[in-house]
Amino acid sequence: METLAIERAAENPVAITEEEFLEVYSEEVRAEYIDGRIIVHSPASLIHVDLSGFVYTLVKLFVAKHDIGRVMGDNFQLRLRPGLRRVPDMIFVSTENARAKISATQIDGAPDLVVEIVSADSVDRDWRDKFHEYEKAKIKEYWIIDPGNQRLEIYCLSDKGIYEAQAKTKGIVKSKVLPGFWLKAEWLWQDPLPNVVVVAKELKIKI
Repeated sequence: METLAIERAAENPVAITEEEFLEVYSEEVRAEYIDGRIIVHSPASLIHVDLSGFVYTLVKLFVAKHDIGRVMGDNFQLRLRPGLRRVPDMIFVSTENARAKISATQIDGAPDLVVEIVSADSVDRDWRDKFHEYEKAKIKEYWIIDPGNQRLEIYCLSDKGIYEAQAKTKGIVKSKVLPGFWLKAEWLWQDPLPNVVVVAKELKIKI
């Protein structure tokens, strides 16, 4: 019933308020709210689910090892401002971050890092819309994983408040928000994905 309610709300051409969106919102459906408009995401593909779990597990283990903050997976709402709610594939909030207020159902304000895994229906949304929204919100780091084009980018916020792509060295791209954490692009395009325990050891994360 809740699923049907939010799908009907998304099809309604009349803009709804943020409060109305929260009334019909269901955790069973991945949906975002943008100034009166609802975007309901298509069901995730197997590669999307696998990549999301792979990256989430590595980051979760790394953050736990260093005790530097909290990691949330997909379907956790991020409210960047009144009227703008996104649902990234992964969110990291450092212990020192006072801008992001975490409640039981959402984060209000800018986290330190967000990850989006590009799907066939989210290319423009991830590469353009969310890029500018996250940059404007001053989220320090934005990772885009695009399996369709086998492209991995980590964008870091410069002193001028502009996202700049981190350079790759031998296919490896490093995080600034998570010092010591890095990803090898070739890992992400393998089928099946590498064993997460083996990769964790390569990242010097003891399990």
